[in-house]
Amino acid sequence: MAGHFPFAGKRGTRYGLAPRGTLAAFFENNGFNNEMQEKYYEWWYGFAKDFVAGDSDLSATMGVRFHSYPMGTHARHSFHLNDKFWPVAMDELGSFVANVILPKLDTDAMHKLEEDHKALLDGLREEAKTNPRQPSPDVGLFRHV
Repeated sequence: MAGHFPFAGKRGTRYGLAPRGTLAAFFENNGFNNEMQEKYYEWWYGFAKDFVAGDSDLSATMGVRFHSYPMGTHARHSFHLNDKFWPVAMDELGSFVANVILPKLDTDAMHKLEEDHKALLDGLREEAKTNPRQPSPDVGLFRHV
């Protein structure tokens, strides 16, 4: 079930698939500009923060991660991210969601989350039609050659 989210694949950076690249491609493929990328991130941030606050174990151990917005290592700077701030921030948040929260969900909660996620994507895709992103450069920004 977790494979329906762009950050929840089975393989990660240790196997050569950079989630930030996958997320950048997901945003590009859907036509999300920076504003819509932040809306996508903000939706997941709110979900994760509420889930952590409602779980006594997680609120005691992980609640501090949500004292600032956005969360994570790159939360206050993007000097080396080549205008890919939100894919990197979503990678960090998505890793937390995939590894900590999703395993705690039962089947009904997971299906509800998937339906809510689909509704979010449908809304953002409609918005993308009227608020397009700038075209991507010919050379990928995460290519290290």
